[in-house]
Amino acid sequence: MAINYRPDVTVAMAVAAYKKYGDYTKAAAELGVSEHLVRRRVKQNTATEHHAPPDGHVVKGVSTLYDADGNVSAQWVKTSVPDEQRFRAMEEAIAELVRDVPRYKPQKPSKHHLQHLANLYTITDAHVGMYAWGEETLGADWDLTIAEKVIGGCFSQMIDSAPPASVGIVNQMGDFLHTDGFKALTPGHGHLLDADSRYEKIVRVSVRILRRIVDAALAKHLTVVVNMLDANHDPVGGTWLRTLFQALYEDEPRVKVNTSPSPFAYYQHGQTMLGFHHGHMVKNPDLPLLFASQFPKVWGATSKRYIHTGHRHHVDEKEHPGAKVIQHPTLAAQDAYAARGGWLSEREAACITYHDKFGQVGRSIVTPEMLEA
Repeated sequence: MAINYRPDVTVAMAVAAYKKYGDYTKAAAELGVSEHLVRRRVKQNTATEHHAPPDGHVVKGVSTLYDADGNVSAQWVKTSVPDEQRFRAMEEAIAELVRDVPRYKPQKPSKHHLQHLANLYTITDAHVGMYAWGEETLGADWDLTIAEKVIGGCFSQMIDSAPPASVGIVNQMGDFLHTDGFKALTPGHGHLLDADSRYEKIVRVSVRILRRIVDAALAKHLTVVVNMLDANHDPVGGTWLRTLFQALYEDEPRVKVNTSPSPFAYYQHGQTMLGFHHGHMVKNPDLPLLFASQFPKVWGATSKRYIHTGHRHHVDEKEHPGAKVIQHPTLAAQDAYAARGGWLSEREAACITYHDKFGQVGRSIVTPEMLEA
């Protein structure tokens, strides 16, 4: 029998097999796993029986010290809080922190809107807080001051020149913040990042940029939909951004903040479906089938479908069965890591206009260079 590492073998399964044979080797053979894994699972059960973990914790591992006669002389039980519970606690803490944040005062909308249109303003991979030195990257500089000027300026220009659609979608698709905490490391793999300034300053600038964009969209459109999607550089940032912006605009009925923690989102505009995903979890060709499975009612009720993604910092647009997948570039300059890897792309952002029956009917592009013209 092939021996594999199977994390799906639970403590209960290992204990039952061990009790059946009274032998670790035979129990491991029946389960198709290593003897070491069976021993570890049985020890976890023993530790749980004799040393109940604190409320909300689960046993993560057990370290045992044996004496010269093979008897247990000491044991350390390692526990941790499950990721799901930790995430829920974090959301509750953030909600409490923003309870007293001053709310946006509702404003009267402009009078003229084209009801059949929706404008999509996509911000992805802005990497606010990233530092790039142009001499090193053979490109442009990037820091907090430049990020605020470029992102705020480009989106103000884009919104001003867009058609007066009834709906404006501020589609922040993730990696808006370059870092996700006080350490300049990627949260998933701990890679060192080139960061500009302190995290609190990065937060202040990020909120200021996004508020400027949402306020501009609100002055233009009858309804504003706001996405703050999950991504790989700032998963915690996405959590508090969703909660913060929901609180900021909760007294403004014309603003709809998508507060779902799911990495997949959609907006239905008549017979047009717009899907959103940062791009770090699913490859582009697999997105249409996933969205059809995740949102079957919306998929079936629409005839024009577009799925928007980012993550890779360059343009890629392709039709797939059932939907077109549009990969957006970034406005941010490349950092040293990208420059050394040779990953070059044009810096731009787009406003795409969608008709409720005919799908995409217009597109305008802005670039950082346009601000200097």
